[in-house]
Amino acid sequence: MSEPYNVASLFAGIGGICLGFKEAGANIAWANDIDKYACQTYRENFNGAPYLDEGDIYQKSVPKSVKIDIVAAGFPCQAFSIAGYRKGFADDRGVLYTQVLRIVEETNPKAVFLENVKNLKTHDNGRTYSIIKTSLEDAGYVVCEKVLNSMEYGNVPQNRERIYVVGFKEDSPGSKKSKMMDAFEFPEPVELTNTIFKVIDKSVKQDDGFYYPHGHKYYPILNESMDDPDTVYQWRRVYVRKNMSGVCPTLTANMGGGGHNVPIIRDNYDIRKLTPQECLLVQGFPKDYTFPESMANSHKYKQAGNSVSVPVVKRIAENMIKAMRSVDDKSVLQD
Repeated sequence: MSEPYNVASLFAGIGGICLGFKEAGANIAWANDIDKYACQTYRENFNGAPYLDEGDIYQKSVPKSVKIDIVAAGFPCQAFSIAGYRKGFADDRGVLYTQVLRIVEETNPKAVFLENVKNLKTHDNGRTYSIIKTSLEDAGYVVCEKVLNSMEYGNVPQNRERIYVVGFKEDSPGSKKSKMMDAFEFPEPVELTNTIFKVIDKSVKQDDGFYYPHGHKYYPILNESMDDPDTVYQWRRVYVRKNMSGVCPTLTANMGGGGHNVPIIRDNYDIRKLTPQECLLVQGFPKDYTFPESMANSHKYKQAGNSVSVPVVKRIAENMIKAMRSVDDKSVLQD
C-alpha cells in the first residue's frame, strides 16, 4: 500500500484545510500559524499537533528532513475581500502570499492547493491573481482555479463562495504540461440536503449570553423583522437582513466584534446569535471538533469565520490525491 502524501499547511488557523486533507487520506507533516489562540484550538483537535510550528511565517521553514508532497495554504484573505476594502498587495496581509511561494520553492512539492475569497480572481482588474498564477507557473506548476460555493459543492448550509487554486508540478522542466493536471478535475455539484436546521437544533437551550434580552436596544426591531422561524437573519449595523436562500450567510472573522454580521435565529426559546460551536458545524466541521473551554467567544467567532468549509476542501483533496496516485502508481509499475 502506498504511503500517504505529506502536506505542509500554511496559515493553518484552527485546521480546517488540514482536516479536509486528512479526511481525504493525506498526512499533515508540518503546519504553521501565528495566532496563538487558533493554535490552541488546533492542538485541541489534532492530539497536540507536535508538527505545528507556531510563529511568524517569515521566520519559519519546513525542516529539510520532512518530505513534502503538497503545500496547502488559506493565506490571509482580508486584503482581497470586500470587507477588507480590497487593497490586495498594498496591504501587508496580501504580501503574505510571497511566503507561500517561498515555501513552495523550498519544498518543491508535487502539488499546491490555495484557498481565498472569490474577489481574489477579479481584484485590481485581475492583475493580482495573474501575478499569483504566473509566479506558480514560473516555479514549474500547471495551475487551474475555480470558484465554488459551499452550499453547492460541500452539502454545507452556508452561502460561501471561495476561489480554490490547484497546481501540479510539470512533467519536465519547461514543458508546461502535467499528467497529474490532466487527471484532475474539480468536484461536481451535490444536492444540498444538510439544511441549516439539520445542523442547528432549535430545541436546545443555549447559554443566556447568546440571547438578546428584551430590554436590548435592538430587540424590538429584531422581534418585528424576524417573522420566519425557519431561516437565518443577520444584524447589519442598522437593519435586519433575512437570508432568502434558507442557508446561513457567509461567516466572517468579525462576527465577535460588536455584533455586526453575526447570524441570528429564532429558536424555541427566543432570539439569539448562532454559537461559535454552531458556526463550526455550519462550516462542515464534525460535532466533536471543539474550542478550548476557557477561550473567549470573540476568539472563537473569529476562528470560525476565518476557517474553511471542510467538506469542500476534502472533495478537492480527494480528487488531487486521485490524480497524483494515477501518475505515481503507474510510474512505480513502469519502474
